[in-house]
Amino acid sequence: MKLRRRHRQRTKGSPKWMTTYADMITLILVFFILLFSMSQINQVKFEAVAESFRNQMIFDFYPSPVENDNPTNQSKLEENGEDTNENDERIEGSDVQADAEGEKEKSEEEDLDELLKEVEDFLANNELQDIISATRTEQGVVLVLQEKLLFETGEADILSSGEPFLSKVGSLLESIPNDVKIEGHTDNRPISTVEYPSNWELSGARAGSVIRFLTNDNDDLQSERLSAAAYADTRPVAPNDSEENLQENRRVEIVILDEDYSS
Repeated sequence: MKLRRRHRQRTKGSPKWMTTYADMITLILVFFILLFSMSQINQVKFEAVAESFRNQMIFDFYPSPVENDNPTNQSKLEENGEDTNENDERIEGSDVQADAEGEKEKSEEEDLDELLKEVEDFLANNELQDIISATRTEQGVVLVLQEKLLFETGEADILSSGEPFLSKVGSLLESIPNDVKIEGHTDNRPISTVEYPSNWELSGARAGSVIRFLTNDNDDLQSERLSAAAYADTRPVAPNDSEENLQENRRVEIVILDEDYSS
């Protein structure tokens, strides 16, 4: 009896190890694609590059490598001296805008100078220039009233001797349409009373007392134009190292705001 030989069936296709290897490579590729998709793009650099392409400055001086669909039309425009680039219009528009902004700033400066002169003339005519000082800042025109003109030390009730000066200031504010901010300032010496636990409460109470007097004394002064601010000892005008400097820091400032600053 003869033994039958079993013939091994040969499988078609790639070897099994190659399939496993290909799966591994595919998984690694997917892994790195996932890492790339989760990475963050530098937004600042990206916007800078994008803006450089938007300006299209480089294309104004070099011919485009892309062939024009209508080269004859393009050549006609160049022969006639017509420029299809919009960059010149953009630059011209920016120059016009810059000139307009410059004119606006110049006008605002002139308005503030005129306002300061008007305030100084008012102080001189009412003999207040030695009592109330006027300066100009980026906010507007600032009237500085020292503590001794309006208050007792550590108090927020307006002295009767200071009321005539405040009445004249109120008349000035009535004639000016600008908004007004009343700021209270103190020196750095601590205060701790039942009524004023700290300099914050004292400076705020003094600013409020000035606003209350101005609105009560001047019927035509609209209260919605006024605002109060308390700064305590955070904005000194002199070092708190002498009695004279301490007195300078204890003050109330009436800021006649520039129209653009108040808006």
